[in-house]
Amino acid sequence: MDNNVMQLFEKSGAVLHGHFILTSGLHSDTYMQCAKLFEFGDIAESLCRSAADKVRKYKPDVIVSPAVGAIIFGYELAKQLGIPNMFAEREKGEFALRRGFELKQGAKVVVAENVVTTGGSVKEVIDLVNKLGGNVVAVVEVVDRSGGKVDFGVPHESLLQIDVKTYEPDDCPMCKAGSPAVKPGSKGLK
Repeated sequence: MDNNVMQLFEKSGAVLHGHFILTSGLHSDTYMQCAKLFEFGDIAESLCRSAADKVRKYKPDVIVSPAVGAIIFGYELAKQLGIPNMFAEREKGEFALRRGFELKQGAKVVVAENVVTTGGSVKEVIDLVNKLGGNVVAVVEVVDRSGGKVDFGVPHESLLQIDVKTYEPDDCPMCKAGSPAVKPGSKGLK
């Protein structure tokens, strides 16, 4: 599936090259813009069908994804599985379930994310689910940029696993060369 997913990213213009600030705060010369990928309903449906095949064995009751970036992925994944979908939003800097979403005690949750680099947002959503009495049974993402290095303490599935070089801002060669960085992600939106 990795080759097919990368081809879909390239075909849809979702692989960006430049100087980017990732949600984690790290810098990179490559950005996987899932919003461009999910611009096309047929691509979203196909990818989420594959993701559903990977997580069906965990028998989830609900999908929970971090907003804003993974809302479409979580929605379409839940549709493929025939289960509810919720998304967590930042409220006063921390993820919360809003909009009337309620997680049932003991609910088996799959956390769905677009792109994982350090896994910070996913870990925050896992903490939220645990705090609310849910049980995270797996994490699934479209792209694992960590090269398989992130550990969430639960099974972890991805459609595409790549190892893209990232830099701390102080060690970023693009910053040192004077290249301006852009932040295409959604963290920090008001």
